[in-house]
Amino acid sequence: MLLHLHPVDPQPRQIKTIVECLQSGGIIIYPTDTLYGLGCDIFQHKAIERIARIKNINPDKANFSFVCYDLSDLSTYTKSISTSLYRLLKNHLPGPYTFILPSSKEVPKILKSKKNTVGIRVPDNTIARTIVKELGHPILSTTLPGEMVEEYTDPELMEANFNKLVDIVIDGGIGGMTPSTIIDCTGDEPILTRKGLGEWEDESSK
Repeated sequence: MLLHLHPVDPQPRQIKTIVECLQSGGIIIYPTDTLYGLGCDIFQHKAIERIARIKNINPDKANFSFVCYDLSDLSTYTKSISTSLYRLLKNHLPGPYTFILPSSKEVPKILKSKKNTVGIRVPDNTIARTIVKELGHPILSTTLPGEMVEEYTDPELMEANFNKLVDIVIDGGIGGMTPSTIIDCTGDEPILTRKGLGEWEDESSK
């Protein structure tokens, strides 16, 4: 199903349909401030396994991130972080960044990495954040499978390619072609691990 959502003022009825789909174990393709993402409710094991199959990976080897509405989810899904690190996140989010942080016990076991970390995203995208807000907890975020980035900007093409694998494709306009910038914050200093759309100066050199 292809759902057209207004990028600035998404229709509540459509959001309700999406949230109900997620709550019942559905998978969605949705817009972020970078690429379109493949997502599900983080507490729906079967949906996580479906996404892992679509991507042809083991759930425990996957680098799934959490899309959060804001930083209030940090205290639930990550271990306590320093004031300076919190300030760093606050300065960059919402925005095109994924921050790798130590995960808390609240992260579902199937999503725990071997290193006990979790990627946190707060995209600067109203549709994605409204879905999370209405759902009441984060949704899983991962990139679509394969290398065909050009095909992953047009929701109609995505619907044509993935309609048998996912439940809803959200059309929130043409998507970007550059992924998020990944910052590993599990050590003493934040380390840039992937340069994406988000600007990043080496904070330690300031």
